Amino acid sequence: MSRRIDRVNELLRREISTVIQHDYEWHGKMVTVSAVEVTDDLKEGRVWIGVIGGSAEPIIEKLNKAHGSIQKAVMKRVVLKSTPVLRFKHDNSAIRGVEIVNLLEEVDKLPKAPLEDEDTKL
Repeated sequence: MSRRIDRVNELLRREISTVIQHDYEWHGKMVTVSAVEVTDDLKEGRVWIGVIGGSAEPIIEKLNKAHGSIQKAVMKRVVLKSTPVLRFKHDNSAIRGVEIVNLLEEVDKLPKAPLEDEDTKL
């Protein structure tokens, strides 16, 4: 991926996040924009959304239904040759991360083998 596309992805991530946080109410859920991936021709973009505190399906549906107004708000602030059509996808990496931390805490509670002392080695 080119540096330009990387910069566009990051810029869009920040701007989409701002629009989603300021223009929409999430009723006790935490909604974040994890990443944005636009195609090389800037025609399409996938927006990865993380949701904590509830089901992600209704939020993803709401965002996909409102993608036109979100695109319009973002493109008022970001000037690009062509406006990518945004599609919102669920990013469950935050949930997986919490599950991994919980598993590591469980493993830490398991009995451990005693450490060998260097003096007792032959």
